[in-house]
Amino acid sequence: MKVLLRQDISGVGRRGDIVSVSSGHARNFLLPRGLAIAATDGAVVQATSMRRARDLREAADRESAQAIVAELAKRTIQVQAKAGSEGRLFGSVTATDIAQAVSAQAGITLDRKSIEIASPIRTVGDHSVTVELFAGITGTISLSVSAS
Repeated sequence: MKVLLRQDISGVGRRGDIVSVSSGHARNFLLPRGLAIAATDGAVVQATSMRRARDLREAADRESAQAIVAELAKRTIQVQAKAGSEGRLFGSVTATDIAQAVSAQAGITLDRKSIEIASPIRTVGDHSVTVELFAGITGTISLSVSAS
C-alpha cells in the first residue's frame, strides 16, 4: 500500500515521502496514529509541497549552521572551573559547561549533544572541541580554561 508520510519515521522514510508499506502496517499503525495518509492524487500534490517546504527549511538551517560555525571559529570561549594549585581541575569541563559559556559569551544557543569532547578536559589551559550543528557541518570551538 502506498502512503504519504506526515512525519519522519525511522526505518520507513521522511515527512512528505510517498512510500510502499505493507497494508497491515499502514492500517494498524501508520493511519490510526496520524503518521501517514493514503496516497491519493491529492496527496501526491500535497507531498510535493511538503517536500519543497522541507528542502527550504533544511537549506535555511544549513546556512545558519555555517554562519554559527564561522562565528565560533573567530572566538575563544573562556571557561572557569575550580582547580588545584598544579592546574588540575576538580572534575572536568562538560559539554553543558561549554554550551552555557558559548551562550553567555557569544549569544549562540548550542545543544549540549552537538558538542563532542574527544577526551575529558581536566586541566587548565587552551583546548579545542568539535561541534556538529547540522549533518556534515562541523566546526571547532577554542576554549581557554582558567582556575576560578
